[in-house]
Amino acid sequence: MTCPLPRRPPRTEVRHLNLPFPHAGRRLLGFAALTLFLIGEGEGSQQPASTPQDMVALPPQLVEVFNQGVEALNAGQLDAAEKAFLRVLKEGGKAAYVYNDLGIVYERRGEREQALTQFRQAIRLQPDYVAPHALMGSILLAMGKFPEAAHELELAVKLQPKDPLLHVQLAKAYGREEDYPRVLEQLQVLQELAPLEPEYVYQSAQTYLDLSAWCYQQIIRLQPTSARAYQAMAENFRAEGRPELAMRAFQRAAQADPTLPEIHLALAEIYSEQGKTAEARKDVEQELAILPDSAAAIALKKRLDAK
Repeated sequence: MTCPLPRRPPRTEVRHLNLPFPHAGRRLLGFAALTLFLIGEGEGSQQPASTPQDMVALPPQLVEVFNQGVEALNAGQLDAAEKAFLRVLKEGGKAAYVYNDLGIVYERRGEREQALTQFRQAIRLQPDYVAPHALMGSILLAMGKFPEAAHELELAVKLQPKDPLLHVQLAKAYGREEDYPRVLEQLQVLQELAPLEPEYVYQSAQTYLDLSAWCYQQIIRLQPTSARAYQAMAENFRAEGRPELAMRAFQRAAQADPTLPEIHLALAEIYSEQGKTAEARKDVEQELAILPDSAAAIALKKRLDAK
């Protein structure tokens, strides 16, 4: 990256900065989609798809109770599911996937802390079990605990690196922390996993814009009277269609550093747009004195000379 960023930069007020993935309903599927993907849902689902390959076998007398809990969970009968899973645990079926499914029950009831407790227990029993890491990350993200969410989702991605949904959730967690280089890393992985999906390319472009805006804000925060700070403000004013404010900011940038390229060119362009040919010629000459090979300045000078 040409703009070095701290791991988790301090928050600043960036008026035009949009966090990645604004279309929550389309791409940021959240806990419900993760649950659907990780445990499987639908008629006839007897075992959660998230159950690890090396699952701890339940005692035979508890298998049917557990299956009843899964059926109840899939049917939205949360009280019945909770009762079944608690019975399995009480009678000795202390398996990671039982705690995981009990956590899903609590999350669906809006009892997030209870859900997190169950997911942590599942992870304690089986640290390489992806589902509780992913589901914990989704809950923590919804709770606004972004660093903790990123940590759990990082672990989930390491365990299941080819799951696009996990990368999307991790990118969202990084985005909430304004850690744009890491957002872009996840989007790059997503483009490799789904090269024909235009959404990830679009989100990459949006994230580069966010990164650019963040860098400008840091310039203003770190050195508010520097030439670059005035230039950043001027370019923002110009983009907003406020040429007079832009011109004043560019002039202050030129005063702060008379040798900085692009400043006099921008002034010349504004003067030219306002029909102030003499002022435009003066600034374009100053730009060419700083940067003789500037194609934009040469082209503008030709247009001014032709008037």
